[in-house]
This record gives sequence, C-alpha cells and structure tokens, in this order.
Amino acid sequence: MGMSLGLIAILSIFVILPGMILHFLTKWRSSNGLSPDDERMLEDLWRSAREMERRIETLENLVEPDQRPRRAPEDNLRPPRRDS
Repeated sequence: MGMSLGLIAILSIFVILPGMILHFLTKWRSSNGLSPDDERMLEDLWRSAREMERRIETLENLVEPDQRPRRAPEDNLRPPRRDS
C-alpha cells in the first residue's frame, strides 16, 4: 500500500502534471487569435459605439448649443496629445 502510494505520487508529479501543462499550453497557443465571428462582433461593437458617440454629441449640442464643443470629431481616432 505504501509503495503504490509513493509510485502514484511520483508519477503524478513527474508525468501526469507536466503532461497536463503541456497539453493546455499547446491548446492555448493554437487558439491565440480571434475567430472570424469574434472579429465581426468586435467590428459591430466599434460601429455601434461610434454611432452612439455621434448621438450623444448631437444631444449635447441640442441641450447646450452655446457652449463650444469639448473635442473635434476627428480627435476620436487618435489618442490625446501630451504637452511636455
């Protein structure tokens, strides 16, 4: 009983555990990119966010038309500048 328990422990540590780790690492590497469905969904979300941003800007202009805009529409595509 004691010998078989030691053998199972040694096999678990040196054979089964590294085998499981290597198996999941290979699966992770093969599915590293986005699937076409994920890319399509991401593109749809991007379009929806842009439309929603335009609608919010329109509502802001309707509510407070005499204030100047906070940012120009073309600034949405680039990160803000840092003044050094």
